Amino acid sequence: MSSHAPSAAPIGIGFIGLSASGGWAAQAHLPALAAVPGFEVRALSASSPASAKAAGEKYGIPLAFGSAEELVRRDEVDLVVVTVKVPHHRELTLAALDAGKAVLTEWPLGNGLGEAEELAAVAEAKGIRTFVGLQARSAPAVRYVRDLVAEGYVGEVLSTSMIASGFGWGAEFAPRSEYLLDRDNGATLLTIPFGHTIDAVTMALGEFTDVKATVATRRGQVRNQATGQLTPMTAPDQIAVTGVLEGGAVASVHFRGGASRATDFHWEINGTEGDLLLTGGSGHLQFAQALVHGAQGKDTEPKELPVPDGYSFSAQLPTSGREVWYPVAHAYEQIRADLTLGTHHAPDFAHAARRHRLLERIEHSAAS
Repeated sequence: MSSHAPSAAPIGIGFIGLSASGGWAAQAHLPALAAVPGFEVRALSASSPASAKAAGEKYGIPLAFGSAEELVRRDEVDLVVVTVKVPHHRELTLAALDAGKAVLTEWPLGNGLGEAEELAAVAEAKGIRTFVGLQARSAPAVRYVRDLVAEGYVGEVLSTSMIASGFGWGAEFAPRSEYLLDRDNGATLLTIPFGHTIDAVTMALGEFTDVKATVATRRGQVRNQATGQLTPMTAPDQIAVTGVLEGGAVASVHFRGGASRATDFHWEINGTEGDLLLTGGSGHLQFAQALVHGAQGKDTEPKELPVPDGYSFSAQLPTSGREVWYPVAHAYEQIRADLTLGTHHAPDFAHAARRHRLLERIEHSAAS
């Protein structure tokens, strides 16, 4: 990605869901925005005036509101960022769209395909710029692999194979993650780590033209880490997908709940002229950056292919590239270019609905 000079006026950010007690917004969005020029965090809203005040004081954000409706009406806010639990995405995103604000909503966009398609349709009808938090496709390593494939490093792609761990949806859960256990909440192994990572696969290799799937919940009860109490889990902890991609390549992807004692992320791309291998510590490719290896021709084993500096928007980023906010920063760089230059680098709500449709196809295949 080429670097773009920030506009004279910073883009004002308003967070819905930034909490003083931590969470994804504090862990990833705030440090990412601190690394990207051209943004200014100006406002936040929380579930009550007291919690909003606490978060505003903790993070030094001047405007703190007890409701999203107050935040989205403020002229200081140019881009609303929705970082709450999935069941609340629809109502809060609609509030931002009704106010005419550009909006970034975390992935999954909605609780199911219907909500995602509704939000995409509303945004299109109003002509509002939208973005969705599928930042794995913004990560330098993923964009590098996409380009290697496009430039013919592996020749014609014959197949791709992936095995990955979701870490959540294992034998134990943290108390604040209990809502992930209920499939009806829309935040599952399928929608979160699988959804993020399969989006990167399709960016590099093309969309699925045919899908067959097995989805199962092998652990019907899991243990609360704090209390030891067993709690029912209805969300799947095993996802096995096979299919055919555009161009004819055969794909095989297996996600497991919890962690593995052997392999937590392994992605191979096999072609007529070479092979690519990505490895990492987690199936959450949206924050667990992978190492890239490759081999061509008479090479007997893959060697590391360091990601060229040009894939990072700033050579001065104070990071090893392993921090969870690193791909988020690159997503914000794309969003800034889109808002200031009128480009279309970052995925929008229409793209999110397309990805939700793939997940729906997988669920239908598994059900049949």
